[in-house]
Amino acid sequence: MILLVVIASILIAGVTIYQYREQSKDYHRDRLERKEEQVKASVDYVILKTTYPVETSYLDLIFKDEIYQIADVQNVNFNIYDLEGNLIKSSRPKFEEDSISRCLSGDVLYGLSMSPTERFVEKKIAAGGRFQSSYTYITDKRFKPIGILNLPYFEDDSFNAMELKEFLIRLGLVYLFMLVIAIFLAYVISKYITRSLKTISQKIDQTRLSHRNEKIILKGASQEIETLVGAYNSMIDELEESAVKLARSEREQAWREMAKQVAHEIKNPLTPMRLSVQSFQRKFDPEDPDVTKKLNEYTHTLIQQIDTMSNIASAFSNFAKMPAQQNETLDVVKVVKLALDIFSEQYISFIAEEESIIAKLDRTQLIRVVTNLVKNATQAIDENKEPKIVVSVATKNDTVEIMVADNGKGILEEFRDKIFEPKFTTKSSGMGLGLGMVKNIVETYQGSINFTSQTGKGTVFTVTFPIEKI
Repeated sequence: MILLVVIASILIAGVTIYQYREQSKDYHRDRLERKEEQVKASVDYVILKTTYPVETSYLDLIFKDEIYQIADVQNVNFNIYDLEGNLIKSSRPKFEEDSISRCLSGDVLYGLSMSPTERFVEKKIAAGGRFQSSYTYITDKRFKPIGILNLPYFEDDSFNAMELKEFLIRLGLVYLFMLVIAIFLAYVISKYITRSLKTISQKIDQTRLSHRNEKIILKGASQEIETLVGAYNSMIDELEESAVKLARSEREQAWREMAKQVAHEIKNPLTPMRLSVQSFQRKFDPEDPDVTKKLNEYTHTLIQQIDTMSNIASAFSNFAKMPAQQNETLDVVKVVKLALDIFSEQYISFIAEEESIIAKLDRTQLIRVVTNLVKNATQAIDENKEPKIVVSVATKNDTVEIMVADNGKGILEEFRDKIFEPKFTTKSSGMGLGLGMVKNIVETYQGSINFTSQTGKGTVFTVTFPIEKI
């Protein structure tokens, strides 16, 4: 819209200038013709009333005084030449002695002789202005040429130029006003158009597969926008169905994997239990004097394997059970210290930036997070160096940050993407459910867990919980 207004203003200004110039040309041409006709009529009248012979040689006498009277009445100067182009008489009291004034050029004489109307106009540009000179024959009573009438004419465009300038200024003001209106309308219209597109863009940016997406509802939108909104809403419906199917598939796959893991972990203690029973069955002798000792060893082995199976069942139960949010007002510093009391290792140290950090969290789940991270840190200790584990608690904005740092072996690069996956472990024993359970607890409370690690230097786990200020 703005571009159209600018182009229109330029085109109209150009057409206006061109029109003024054409009008000026027509005006000067017509004015020169009128002046020429008036002067020629006066000249013919003088020739008709003269008592001198109407011949070329007597033109000087015929127009001795009359030439000045005609020039005064018509308010224009003119010259009279003979048929050879020599100046005979001029209405100017004094004229410059030069070849142009005294004698006509051959082009003028040729142009006048070849003109069917016996009229020739010469155009010149001098001193920054345009000049025209008209030439026509002076005839006697029998219409025989006896001389040449020359009427010089200066094109004075000062008035037209002033008019054109004033008109262009007015036109510019009008188009400036139109441009301001166009900018305002373009802004309003663009805001109206892009408002719907901005709403659609925001909804598309917020679209996620992991949660329920809202449909777009717009009132008064154009047909094209409504078509786009309809396509988006259809996509949301399809995405919803796909998300449900994907979640169902993931749950089924997770339970399959869990079932495989449980079966595998249970088979591990069952095999030594079976071998122990078979060995006891073959070697059992009631008369053996060491029967009591062997029976105690046998039962001790079975109890160990049963305890192992119980631990496996407890680990899977804790991982599968979603922690219920039992928020209570607690001192995070005190709870973390309490969680560390179960560890007897002397190389575990605790640092708190504040004596007390009061927040609303679940005590049991917080202790479970801390103990699992510290336990993993103790298992990652390198035997070839002095062990060191530092647990720190601090506040950052509206969050509480718990860090567990060790100087152990670190986590290899190829294992970092899998560290929080269930059943993944780099240890010879264990089921790989600890960090998965910690991540499950932290994300349930809208928190985050991440780590940094350097191979051979150690690992730092950072857990961040949002806290509600008391």
